[in-house]
Amino acid sequence: MQTAPPSSSQALRRADRLGFAASFLCAVHCALLPLALALLPALGLGAGGWIDFDQGFVVFATLLGLTTLTLGYRRHRGFRAWLLLVPGLALVWAGAFTPLHDHGLAHAAIMTAGGLLLAAAHLVNLRLTHASNRPPAA
Repeated sequence: MQTAPPSSSQALRRADRLGFAASFLCAVHCALLPLALALLPALGLGAGGWIDFDQGFVVFATLLGLTTLTLGYRRHRGFRAWLLLVPGLALVWAGAFTPLHDHGLAHAAIMTAGGLLLAAAHLVNLRLTHASNRPPAA
């Protein structure tokens, strides 16, 4: 027995849930990174090249956020999620691609705030999409 492929509405909900979870985990990661970096030498470990993982994540979060919020807007026509996404993206881009990318306290604060805004944007988009029963605009 063959199952039907997920509808675009289900795919959008899944993408928003992924965006919410990933953004929230990013915020937790950024909040805890200074502590982890401080503990590494005590454990006999070095930071290595894995620190710049956040730059790749920022690019992924940008693409996922822009895609899911664009698709969500086509369904619900609400801008509230964009009011969270845009400043969140500005913060994470500033934290990842400017001199703030030194993994200090300012970097952790900016990336944490940006990650929380991105998570909130996905959550708002998910709720707006769920509340809307209109089909996507052509």
